[in-house]
Amino acid sequence: MSKTETHSLLNFFAPTELIGTSGQPSPAQLEDVARSGYTTVVNLAMHDSNPAVAEEGHLVSGLGMDYIHLPIPFNAPETKHLRRFCQIMDVLAEDKVLVHCAVNARVSAFIYKYLTLRRGYSDDAATSPLLAEWRSQIESGQYSQWQVILDAPEEALE
Repeated sequence: MSKTETHSLLNFFAPTELIGTSGQPSPAQLEDVARSGYTTVVNLAMHDSNPAVAEEGHLVSGLGMDYIHLPIPFNAPETKHLRRFCQIMDVLAEDKVLVHCAVNARVSAFIYKYLTLRRGYSDDAATSPLLAEWRSQIESGQYSQWQVILDAPEEALE
């Protein structure tokens, strides 16, 4: 995406040339995502997350991209969700993928673990600005349910 387009997506972060992450794109932003060469949109938000886009899968497919919805309950993420996410990302390793949720919190944790466990990225390279801020809230107990994801060992992905 161009610099202007990336700044229009909530909490946009691109840890690699083929992976972009963000909060919920609007229908117009999904058009920008397609024009920017993304081939797949992976949505980790629940179907009723605020501000979910009704018929997002239909809209994304109509723009010529693949759509994968793997809803992760914000209050109850599990390593099984992380395992499924990593399997999906492994299949999409050669594709240009936008992964989003409501604000990019879920995604930042999942991408961090995917990049460090599956792709060998350093902690710094895999940590988005949002995760850097959010991690202190997780560790202080405010979002302690996410510690299971941040602490997940590689064996949890098997």
